[in-house]
Amino acid sequence: MRGRGDRLEKLLAERELDRMLVTDLTNVRYLTGFTGTNGAVVCGPGVRLFFTDFRYTERAATEVEGWESLTIGNDWLGGICEHLVGRVGFEDDHMAVRVLEKLKEKLPEGVEVVAAGGRVEELRRVKDDEELAKIAEASKLADEVLAWALEQGFAGRSERDVARATEARIHEFGADPSFPAIVAAGPSGALPHAEPGEREIGRGELVVFDMGAQLDGYCSDGTRTFATGDPGEEARAVYEVVRQAQQAGLDAIRAGVKGEDVDSAARAVIDEAGHGEDFGHALGHGVGLEVHEGPRLSQRSDDVLAPGEVVTVEPGIYLAGNLGVRIEDLVVVSGDGLRNLSSLPKELQLVD
Repeated sequence: MRGRGDRLEKLLAERELDRMLVTDLTNVRYLTGFTGTNGAVVCGPGVRLFFTDFRYTERAATEVEGWESLTIGNDWLGGICEHLVGRVGFEDDHMAVRVLEKLKEKLPEGVEVVAAGGRVEELRRVKDDEELAKIAEASKLADEVLAWALEQGFAGRSERDVARATEARIHEFGADPSFPAIVAAGPSGALPHAEPGEREIGRGELVVFDMGAQLDGYCSDGTRTFATGDPGEEARAVYEVVRQAQQAGLDAIRAGVKGEDVDSAARAVIDEAGHGEDFGHALGHGVGLEVHEGPRLSQRSDDVLAPGEVVTVEPGIYLAGNLGVRIEDLVVVSGDGLRNLSSLPKELQLVD
């Protein structure tokens, strides 16, 4: 983990910061390996300090690598402030205003706090080999669970029953769901982030199934749309448009390409088919310690893809009150294209 602190230190120099205070627990975990619920980091030239309280002193001793661990007693902010000097960056995108005000009250004389959110997230975008292996394993596990779910059948069961059984199966494999599974059949599929309900899945319906696993801290995310028997001509036509759009998005991915341009490549296929207004979300997002992180594949993205980034490619068409289709792969960006971590077929599958 020491190397990650070195990379953060270089970013501080670019911002003319003497120290960086990191309080977001996901970012703390990224830098140090700590998995507890109370921790913070101060990083600077030659300074690698990790803070926690008495409850996690022993855990920190086994988890934290390359950082000096300090246990703080009753005055959490005061204990941290003792180690702050000069211009100190803080995570303004995570720190509550009330906490910031309390922090300012305890700062030593001459110390200035500067908004510097997003610095660690910038580092997290590009994964190292160990991170990529963990994400690949989480994706493999999720695909195996989804294949198992297909064997159990959908028709005649409630959306909630299918979703809960799938999440239980993930736990049986020693992992956690990376987010609550989405199982959305028929008209429910037209809701991009539908919540599984008691509605019974009928015959001849499309079923949008969006799920992921979290294994050893790292997430996966993937979606397939299935049919419980022949869904009809319209549904098949919509499915084929989404499949082609998804392939266009995959074909556009490589290092150096703008996230906006990848989104445009997939969106053009859907626009040409007359469904532009039925695709209202971005094409994709980064995945790592969190299931939604940078970079973004969207019309509002300024991100440029780099080797080692992991992104989803998930176009969809949503016909209100009728049906929905989404197909999503999880891929690793490379210099000349991508490595696809999703293994399930994308031809429309008919299931019971």
